[in-house]
Amino acid sequence: MTDKKIIIAIDGFSSCGKSTFAKSIAARLGYVFIDTGAMYRAVTLYSAEHGAIRSGVVDDEAVAALLDQMSIAFRFNPERGASDIYVNGELVEGRIRSIEVSNCVSAVSSIARVREELVAMQQQMGRSKGVVMDGRDIGTVVFPDAELKIFMTADAEVRARRRYDELTAKGDSVSFEEVYQNVIRRDHADMTRAISPLRQADDAIVLDNSHMTVEEQMAWFMDKFAAATA
Repeated sequence: MTDKKIIIAIDGFSSCGKSTFAKSIAARLGYVFIDTGAMYRAVTLYSAEHGAIRSGVVDDEAVAALLDQMSIAFRFNPERGASDIYVNGELVEGRIRSIEVSNCVSAVSSIARVREELVAMQQQMGRSKGVVMDGRDIGTVVFPDAELKIFMTADAEVRARRRYDELTAKGDSVSFEEVYQNVIRRDHADMTRAISPLRQADDAIVLDNSHMTVEEQMAWFMDKFAAATA
């Protein structure tokens, strides 16, 4: 394997397994994994807990005002073999995955000040290269010059089933239809928002993992990585 360090940008739709895929890549290569989706979820959770989101309605100005009070950090958790996210020193990894946060995160992500703050943070994290970053606008906005860009997609029903299984395994009481509708709404919101909409970068390689195993995805990736670092 080459010693050359690059930036790997992974974009795509919700519940495609982007974070799991990115974590596996980082572990395989010895790269740093940065979960940008978790960062936006953390802002959403904090905003909901501090009155900037009420009954699912996002107050853009109130959310933006809260950013100055927030400190976001990742800390490696040896038990999980991955990094957990903290807000102001408090572990929020589990709470950011709720359906309530999922229903509001696209709206929070579309707030200009939120994106500006987090994009700057993400760019700083990736300055030394040797990073894997996943999200919605990594290859188009955060790191347009990334050496390897991957755009992940999968059938909406497949993605909803994955998300439903994840939530119910944690004991959350949700219906498949509720999760499926959330996936559809998030796709629309992510692709149509005015700021940094979800789109495939011109030089991104598409990975449709609807019917691929984890092993097949990793084999596919290693071929692309070898070409990018040759």
